[in-house]
Amino acid sequence: MLSQDLFVHHVYFWLENTESEADRDALLEGLKKLSAVPTIQQFHIGVPAATNRDVIDRSYACSWLALFANPDDQSSYQTDPIHLHFIDTCGHLWKKVVVYDSIGV
Repeated sequence: MLSQDLFVHHVYFWLENTESEADRDALLEGLKKLSAVPTIQQFHIGVPAATNRDVIDRSYACSWLALFANPDDQSSYQTDPIHLHFIDTCGHLWKKVVVYDSIGV
């Protein structure tokens, strides 16, 4: 069982240039570098699965899931230089970002 203090940070990205494989690859590479933030316990980088049901949104280009031990670790991630560098170097690649943060109950 996972810790109740676990903080889940899930981010979905929509590309500015939706047809650009180079832009998607650059964003995926940026996310790989982002995984070096020390407070991240686990991470997952993904693209839409081939599933197709009415409740599934496959309109995003890629997703970033990061697990933190607690809300304080996630808070420090927000100002970590690696995270800020990711935003500076990759921010031009996306037109929309949606974040879902959750904590245990």
